[in-house]
Amino acid sequence: MLGKKVLNNVYWHYSLTVCQDSEVQQTVKAAEVLAHLKPSLDYNVIKYDGKSEMLSLLWYPNFFEEPFPALETSFRIDLTTQRVEKRSYQTSLNPPILHRKELLLSGDAPNYQQFTQLTETAEQLGLFDDTIRIGFKQAWNALIRDKGFQIIDYQFVPIGNDESSDSLTFEFLESTSISRHLTALSRSNLSAPMQCLARHGFLDGSLTVFDYGCGKGDDIRNLSANDLTVSGWDPHYAPDQPKQAADIVNLGFVINVIENYHERLEALLGAYNLANQVLVVSAMLFNQNALKGQAFNDGVVTQRNTFQKYYTQSELKEFLTETLETDAIPVAPGIFFVFKNPDAEQRFLLGRQRSQRNVLRLSHRPISPAEPKLSRNEKKYLAYKHLIDPLWQKILELGRLPDKSEIDSLIELTEAFGSISKAIRFTLDNNEAAVFEQARQSKIEDLITYFALQAFSKRKPYKQLEAGLQKDIKAFFGDYQNAIETARSILFKISHAELIAEACQHATEQGLGFLDEGEALHLHTRMVQELPALLRIYIGCATLLYGDIEQTDLIKIHIQSGKLSLMRYDDFENQAIPRLLEQVKINLREQTFDLYEYGDAFEPTNLYLKSRYINEEFPHFAEQLNFDEQLQALNLFDLSGYGPKPEEFRQTLARARWEIDGFDLIRSRSIPELDEQCGSNLTYRQLIECGETQQATGISNLPKQAHSYNALYDLAVNIIDPVIDYFGMIRLTYGFCSHELSKHIKKRVAPKLDQHAAHEVNTQKNHICPRLGAAVDFIVDDENMREVADWISENTPYDRLYFYGENRPIHVSFGPEQKREYVDLVITDSGRQVPRKRQRNLSKNRTIIATFDCLKIQASLRYAPERKSLRPTMSG
Repeated sequence: MLGKKVLNNVYWHYSLTVCQDSEVQQTVKAAEVLAHLKPSLDYNVIKYDGKSEMLSLLWYPNFFEEPFPALETSFRIDLTTQRVEKRSYQTSLNPPILHRKELLLSGDAPNYQQFTQLTETAEQLGLFDDTIRIGFKQAWNALIRDKGFQIIDYQFVPIGNDESSDSLTFEFLESTSISRHLTALSRSNLSAPMQCLARHGFLDGSLTVFDYGCGKGDDIRNLSANDLTVSGWDPHYAPDQPKQAADIVNLGFVINVIENYHERLEALLGAYNLANQVLVVSAMLFNQNALKGQAFNDGVVTQRNTFQKYYTQSELKEFLTETLETDAIPVAPGIFFVFKNPDAEQRFLLGRQRSQRNVLRLSHRPISPAEPKLSRNEKKYLAYKHLIDPLWQKILELGRLPDKSEIDSLIELTEAFGSISKAIRFTLDNNEAAVFEQARQSKIEDLITYFALQAFSKRKPYKQLEAGLQKDIKAFFGDYQNAIETARSILFKISHAELIAEACQHATEQGLGFLDEGEALHLHTRMVQELPALLRIYIGCATLLYGDIEQTDLIKIHIQSGKLSLMRYDDFENQAIPRLLEQVKINLREQTFDLYEYGDAFEPTNLYLKSRYINEEFPHFAEQLNFDEQLQALNLFDLSGYGPKPEEFRQTLARARWEIDGFDLIRSRSIPELDEQCGSNLTYRQLIECGETQQATGISNLPKQAHSYNALYDLAVNIIDPVIDYFGMIRLTYGFCSHELSKHIKKRVAPKLDQHAAHEVNTQKNHICPRLGAAVDFIVDDENMREVADWISENTPYDRLYFYGENRPIHVSFGPEQKREYVDLVITDSGRQVPRKRQRNLSKNRTIIATFDCLKIQASLRYAPERKSLRPTMSG
């Protein structure tokens, strides 16, 4: 098949379709009809899976114009289920890109030589050394810069001493990640309520912090190390420290350890009185350990003689709200924010709905090569870039034209342009109107979500709204009443399953999660702010009941049932197959939620194919996608539904001689037991102790290298098992040969060529046989071995096959070279053996050979109907 081969898939430009086999052409045509697509208009690249009725039609709008074009739209088509999945990358910050375009074209295609030269240069620069990470735009552009080059007009040009032209963009990426950075830094050090504060931007250094009941002072030391103004008091560890007012007061897991109710109230009220802006209160929630202790007052006394009062989420909220006579806002299970400052509360609630990531997406300006001649406007832009870029950023953040009070460099902009209105107009004229419109729509959805959740929670509206919010209402809705009515109209729609289904379909087309056959949308919590307003409100209603969803990893939106599931995994970001630790099922209709913790009572399940639930902008996505594709290519598991249980997965992977190393699937580095199964029909012992010399000498003949066992396994599943399945049991005459055993075999052996040594090394640590792989000699009793040899040649991905005679054993190997050499050892009149290469006869199985994946065949594949029943014993 013509095109660029990657694992099981072949890619080609649509112009090559007419050169493919008629069956392939018919498959592509069927996909076009099913998806209602036309070549060159809706797609221009085909991704074809030769092993299934699955293919993708891809649209690269600048295929010929850009050296490494970005994917804009993908249509994944399953002809078996008649299903079409669309994915748009138009707003992605990190879309997939295309390399080696010449491999997708014929040699006489336009610019073929130019594409080839570009690829050769990239290879010389070492840009293709790591093929996993370079498939996406950000990593590829960063790699080119790291190499000291930029691309201009299909040429790699040295950057010289100039800074990268998109340095401002990367600085902005870093600045917006300050909250995330603080979270990562303190995850193992700061307490849970402090992490909540950091996540919501309260620990940026501008606010003072007081820890009421600071314990041994770990939080104080960690915050001080980050240059925050912090102090604390504790009745036991720091009784001499003063209780003092601060912007933020933390009452972390204090009220639940006070056995006297009145003292509990005193602590809560005392902490609240010290808070200028916000009080953070946390307490233990009711769980399976809640009753482990002696009942005392309204809690229990534990074995260590400590007291614990366990709350439910609603009970804790009610206690805080009634005691402090103000609303307590859940930000996580058992953690609440109680605001003293109404404006701060409004900013917080609105900030939870702000699509900051959408602002980042809109402010991301594409990089274009500098023109030799600049227009007057371009020169003016470059002169005042330091003022215009922040102004444009402010416009995108607001989604509207800013008021004078909202502009930081007001004086400088006025001096530069004559008036602030002229500065704004110049900024708008030098940026895309469509980008501004996207920012406007994004802000409207933020506000609709905010007001809808206010209505859902039945919070009383403030008589005096925060100034910025007033401006937003006037700009986007006209008046406050219209804003509320608009939000309520959307809020009422969350009960309509058909509208939820439509929103979920739209989300998955934008790469926001995985739609499970129309039943549920699964996605990572980082993507929530990119969802349509209807789904954000749906999820937001759950947060009012449960708390902040950011402590979880995955969200499952049940389309029909009005339910939401939240899943937390063990190190989700850094594990290729993370384990489920906790699941919360929220019933919005009944206003309840159930918490399930996995461990002793419930076996943790694995999350397979994690790349489905994240997208190309998630950390390690490229590595995860590569891992998932490798795992599926092994064809060892049914990964539908929840997939195999963890222990079953581990054992199956180990039997197939694979293991997981980070985000890589690598061949096993362990030594198996000799009597373990090697494939479906044999054991390692049978392949190691089958030769006459080994049996006569008694040499252990054990492989010392783990990769030798891997090679024996590959030989078994790719060659031996198919032969046994078709012809019946074989009789082994010669298998693995160690360096020690080879010293005792004197006739007709060539250790450096015959592959019987597998991956073993000599005393100089060099491979005995550089061909690697593994080999075996065998005979099938009562069979013409020419027929056996021909069948192997036509139906298996062998490396080398030597035929000695119709009634003699054949030699066959499986190895990385996949040479498919078929050699007859002919006896001449003088008695000498002369090798003659034989042409393979493909007439019987041309289709099978054409689509065979030589690297990924597994024991589960069957090459033809079973010809003979298996014989019960094996000699030799």
